Amino acid sequence: MIRTTFRLIFPLLLFGLAGPDAGDTINVGAAAERNRERAGSPAIAATHSTPAPAGGAGDWPQHLGPTRNGVVPAFDLRTDWGRRPLAATWRVDVGAGFAGPAVVGGRLLLFHRVANEEVIEALSVADGASLWRTGYPTTYRDDFGFDEGPRATPTVADGRVFTFGAQGVLQAVDLESGERLWQINTHSRFGVRKNYFGAAASPIVIDGRVLVNIGGIDTKSDESGTTGAGIVAFNAVSGDVTWTATDHGASYSAPVVTSLRGRRVVLFYTREGLVELDPETGEIFAWFRWRPRSNTSINAASPIVIGNRVFLSEAYGTGAVLLDRGDTGFSPLWSGNDILSNHYATSLHHDGTLYGFDGALHLGPPALRAVDLVSGDVAWSQERYGGGAVLLVGDKLLVVRDNGELVVAEARPDAFRSIARAAILSPTVRALSALAGGVLYARNNRELVAVDLRVRRP
Repeated sequence: MIRTTFRLIFPLLLFGLAGPDAGDTINVGAAAERNRERAGSPAIAATHSTPAPAGGAGDWPQHLGPTRNGVVPAFDLRTDWGRRPLAATWRVDVGAGFAGPAVVGGRLLLFHRVANEEVIEALSVADGASLWRTGYPTTYRDDFGFDEGPRATPTVADGRVFTFGAQGVLQAVDLESGERLWQINTHSRFGVRKNYFGAAASPIVIDGRVLVNIGGIDTKSDESGTTGAGIVAFNAVSGDVTWTATDHGASYSAPVVTSLRGRRVVLFYTREGLVELDPETGEIFAWFRWRPRSNTSINAASPIVIGNRVFLSEAYGTGAVLLDRGDTGFSPLWSGNDILSNHYATSLHHDGTLYGFDGALHLGPPALRAVDLVSGDVAWSQERYGGGAVLLVGDKLLVVRDNGELVVAEARPDAFRSIARAAILSPTVRALSALAGGVLYARNNRELVAVDLRVRRP
């Protein structure tokens, strides 16, 4: 039986080249030659339910970390914050934007807007010192008066950094030097109309291809007519288009690579719903419509895969659904808009329980909840907790609230139990954090801080 209930919900330093003209792909410099030499090696090898890390142990190379689901192995997490208060190891000023940081090989990749440029900048994880920066002009203006910086977390793979800006500029730069390798204005190239809050979906790199939910209306005609460019795969080395699929509009949700029914696939939660594709060819294996009722809305949370089941969630009137991937496609096991309706942050799964935020921020403070995966029943709920994002460290929840407070709690379904809490930033925190080598990197709209959470051994 499908459980369905509803709530009413409304919605400088310029390095390299400037932004490309409409439809142009730019591949430049000596780094481009080095880039071509890497063509034979896959960027992220994907097996089972998540891609392997793009960097080394302790890196955070992409949206929601090495496994792209916010789950990291346990480490000696210090929680005696009352006796020994947390303090930032370092902090730096940042520009505008909601893009979370990535961390690879001792470098933190910060994507932000400085004056009228979108800038990807590498900082030393030791002290926050700037190592290089690459920028291009932007004229993005938010229709609702919100932040006008980039939204998408950078993706790092095989020595390259991929960014996707608020106006749809996709680029690759060299991780070591910051030299631009290629750049394409996807909105001009694929006829994308401006989305409500700009382009925000973090790219995923699979076997040398960069996959993005572009939301394009057309590419080029063939014998069957004009094909859509809702989802586009680019060659990671050259920026050339490898394949296009769907006519779906762009969402703000980052895709995941996984295995369903023994077959490796990539899942996109587009403007229209869940799409399951072959990452190599773009062939669509299945899709399930699940979209908000209002046009002024967003799908922002990534799909969560548990075996052959997929959890989807949004916060604009449709809510959450758990899908089973059967022989012929997806079928709902339960759904509802009063269970775990994610606004912008993805929930996580641990031992049969989903943990995450329920409710849209503009309707009042969301709740932090635990939900039974099988039944969809709410196990516990911290009402009016406020917005935020949650990570899993071993069997502990690490919650970064939008008021700047960091909370450690037990990941257990019987009750919410806070272990430690401390203020690490001033409000308001919207960007997702990175957790690399036991150090948390978090930002608001003014500064980024590094906070060491490890127990120090004598």
